[in-house]
Amino acid sequence: MTSEYVEATPEVDTAADPITKVTKPPLDSRIGKDAPFVFGQRFLTNDEEVFNHNAWDNVEWGEEQIKQAQEMIQKQYEAPVKDYDKALFNANPAKYWDIFYKQNKENFFKDRNWLQIEFPSLYEVTSKDYQTPTTILEIGCGAGNTFFPVLNQNQNENLKIFGCDYSKVAVDLVRSNESFKEQLEKGHAFSSVWDLANPEGNIPDDMEPNSVDIVIMVFVFSALHPNQWKQAVLNLAKVLKPGGQILFRDYGRYDLAQVRFKKGRLLEDNFYIRGDGTRVYFFTEEELETIFCQEGPFNKVKISTDRRLLVNRKKQLKMYRNWLQAVFKA
Repeated sequence: MTSEYVEATPEVDTAADPITKVTKPPLDSRIGKDAPFVFGQRFLTNDEEVFNHNAWDNVEWGEEQIKQAQEMIQKQYEAPVKDYDKALFNANPAKYWDIFYKQNKENFFKDRNWLQIEFPSLYEVTSKDYQTPTTILEIGCGAGNTFFPVLNQNQNENLKIFGCDYSKVAVDLVRSNESFKEQLEKGHAFSSVWDLANPEGNIPDDMEPNSVDIVIMVFVFSALHPNQWKQAVLNLAKVLKPGGQILFRDYGRYDLAQVRFKKGRLLEDNFYIRGDGTRVYFFTEEELETIFCQEGPFNKVKISTDRRLLVNRKKQLKMYRNWLQAVFKA
């Protein structure tokens, strides 16, 4: 797997890096407030201390950081993806995710237990005290690194959770899991191949229109070509109930993963091809609001930027991570 592939991983091991005392209030995000995670509560108040720890939270970017990122991105335009290769990569994107999951199976991504901390509504609807019939749809379920943490801790006997992906290999991995087989028999778990941006407007197998209470989209929308966004939003509107929510997390503009792309990776503005053939786009908060709320039918509950400064103390390097997190309501 190419080193260009970088995903948000709040579960970084920082046990050897004790938390400093801070006077600032904690972030809206709760990542790090529950052991063993420490993200979400370390703030850089003195630049001279930047190399004292492995990571700092909620680091504001100055003009210097933005200028450096823009200069690195501008160099990518000197050698973009060739037109022939661009057409090849865009023709069948699911093919490259099939190859990805054939090679990595369920071993690449860590289980995203942090999602239920970031999005409290997942705790609420899966709790023992919440027995209201509820349907969750995870789009881009992959090998189940979100699907199974939610399913396995569920105590709501009236919950249904659908895990969909446009990679058949990924869906087969989910369906072969013993936990899935057990919950399928009980009517709690479902999984099928589904393309979020399918132009026919089809919804997932075994799902009724406008029946979903919560959609989970984690590092999914960025894999779509910009010309697929409108159709994807229309398809989301077909599955969500009135008042249903979209829980969203994805890559933000000028993230480390974007600025470190080299020649031959730029497909279009802020849209790239990784070394394994999978695609990734880097969003701004304004773009998300336009896509989902101004051009789409949803209402914004919240859009925020999660910035972290990662530090290589040995090499004295600073690396900026930048993710967007949002909640939209139908």
